[in-house]
Amino acid sequence: MVNVSSRELSLTIIFATLYTVAVVILAPISFNIAQVRIADALLPLSIIFGWPSIIGLTVGAGVANMFGGLGPIDIVGGAAANFTATFLAWNIDSRGFRGGWICAVAVEVLSVTLIVGFYLSILFGVPMAVALSGILVGSLISIGFMGYLLLKAITSPPIIKALRSCGVTLYVKSE
Repeated sequence: MVNVSSRELSLTIIFATLYTVAVVILAPISFNIAQVRIADALLPLSIIFGWPSIIGLTVGAGVANMFGGLGPIDIVGGAAANFTATFLAWNIDSRGFRGGWICAVAVEVLSVTLIVGFYLSILFGVPMAVALSGILVGSLISIGFMGYLLLKAITSPPIIKALRSCGVTLYVKSE
């Protein structure tokens, strides 16, 4: 049996809700073959928040994709993409691989691009290169640029201190 604290559960729910709301509110740019899913800027936070963000962002993608109209493939595929991306990034950083956050964020961009690009090419009936390009550009903007900046901002000493004073477990190394 897994022992989950109320803080971890709350944090998981916060991540799921933030992701879902951001995708649904920004639906016009979140569900096309070329998309900039602003909510994906939350993915790099899995590096420092661990399991609560991994599970929250996975559930958030599944719930958000229920509103996209693309069906079960998008619901399961989007959740799988977020789980793969966040889990790999967290592991890359926690195991001390060289390149740290940059490498972890790059893996997130590639994971989302490959998984989502693959199934969207089938759902939209477009060549794989078109789908991969559309997702890659959006992922570079949202995960690679915005997400990395968000990660750096959240790890500023005053924010880390405030989060830790609330009992939030963070996996922060010097980057």
